Amino acid sequence: MQPIIQFILELDKLKGVERKTRPLGMDRQENSAEHSWQIALSAITLSQYATAPVNVDRVIKMLLVHDVGEIDTGDTIIYAEEGLAERKAAERAAVERIFGMLPDGGEEYLMLWQEFEDAETHEARFAHAIDRAMPALLNLANNGQSWVENGIRHEQVVKKIGPPIREGCPALWEHMEVELAAAHAAGWYGMQRTGAT
Repeated sequence: MQPIIQFILELDKLKGVERKTRPLGMDRQENSAEHSWQIALSAITLSQYATAPVNVDRVIKMLLVHDVGEIDTGDTIIYAEEGLAERKAAERAAVERIFGMLPDGGEEYLMLWQEFEDAETHEARFAHAIDRAMPALLNLANNGQSWVENGIRHEQVVKKIGPPIREGCPALWEHMEVELAAAHAAGWYGMQRTGAT
């Protein structure tokens, strides 16, 4: 039992990993544990709009484990391209360490983490859609808060989150594409307010 308790307590560290977006109405950054909880519930709510029927329990499990490596690596904004291979390798090492705390080596969790990373199953593609959508939905509700603060342009957002959301949950992308264009017109992206687009 003690190794399991230690694993559970190790997961508590995810609450201390700050992300770039703020929760609605709050003057602080959200943390990765909050993000994981919110996207798990979002997946349940939006599962009827997945491209293909999905095993929602499997999707939820993937969403709950996909950011566990951030306990060691921290969170990086999804628009950062430099050092991606190194970050992915560090995250893999982190999840191997953390899931390895379990008596069975965390084999199921590691398989779910890898399935999410590979994005080849219907469940993984839907999970990716929800994971990519949530920060953008928060930005849309917060007048582009993290886009403005981090100099993220409209075309970067569309290029990075459009394909996975369209592939995993097309109805969600149809909705968001309109909202993202309206945010562009409103100047809710980085550098836009100084005349750059």
